[in-house]
Amino acid sequence: MFDVRALEALTAPWPAAHHCPAQRGLWSVSRGRGAGARIRGTAMELERVWTDTAAGAMHARVGGDPVSGNPVVLVHGMVISSRYMVPTALELAPLCPVYAIDLPGYGDSVKPRAMLGLSELADALAAWMDAMRFRSAHLVANSFGCQVLAEFALRHAHRVDRLVFQGPTVDPKARTVRQQLARLIRNSSSEGPGLGWITVVDYVKAGLRRIRATIRMAIEDRIEDKLPRISAPTLVVRGGKDPIVPQQWAEEVVRRLPRAELRVLPGLGHTINYTAPKQFVAAMRPFLHL
Repeated sequence: MFDVRALEALTAPWPAAHHCPAQRGLWSVSRGRGAGARIRGTAMELERVWTDTAAGAMHARVGGDPVSGNPVVLVHGMVISSRYMVPTALELAPLCPVYAIDLPGYGDSVKPRAMLGLSELADALAAWMDAMRFRSAHLVANSFGCQVLAEFALRHAHRVDRLVFQGPTVDPKARTVRQQLARLIRNSSSEGPGLGWITVVDYVKAGLRRIRATIRMAIEDRIEDKLPRISAPTLVVRGGKDPIVPQQWAEEVVRRLPRAELRVLPGLGHTINYTAPKQFVAAMRPFLHL
């Protein structure tokens, strides 16, 4: 039988933590022990925290000083979890409090029997912010996570400080599964080693039914119709070799957003948060005032 926990330990050996039964305050929760990582000559750690919310228990990888500035919340892409946000979270941790979350249904968060739509995922993020006592935050997403944040920005605009859309999907000119799969295959040569195994583990955790429903939800969502109604300042970041988000679509996203700017990072693919975290954080720092 496929042992997902064993594979998870091999591909990203962060030890498991324990469940936090209640969130009583920003940092009053007990925490699991995160794995050490060393960057910039300083030992940095991400800790794993489960928080009870109105949407169920939600898991996050947490780093940084909780009182050093506005929180930055990282939202994962389609079916994958916060594990592939770890490189970016570790880069951000010396600069700000950072939280890489698993939305309900994915990673190590609660798995609702009913499939959650985009509006429900957005509301779940708001419920998690309520539990964490965040009135607002900088929100950063990759790929499908941008669709979740676009919905969030419409439903909970007052809780958004600034948005970062890295590789926003779905390009309306490729709104079929076949087209998206073809682009995904073309993008695979630009991604770093290890991402494939992280994806396998997270897809197994989500299950086939949720995978199918999430793909269908991403394809059917018309993010282009929502963008003009987003009031928050938004930074769009595109990898220069990203076939899933062509330059023309990235520029269209910026044109449709009322307050947006575009940064293109040459030579990179779709998942910059995993493959090039230093460049990604460097691109975000001026915009997020870090």
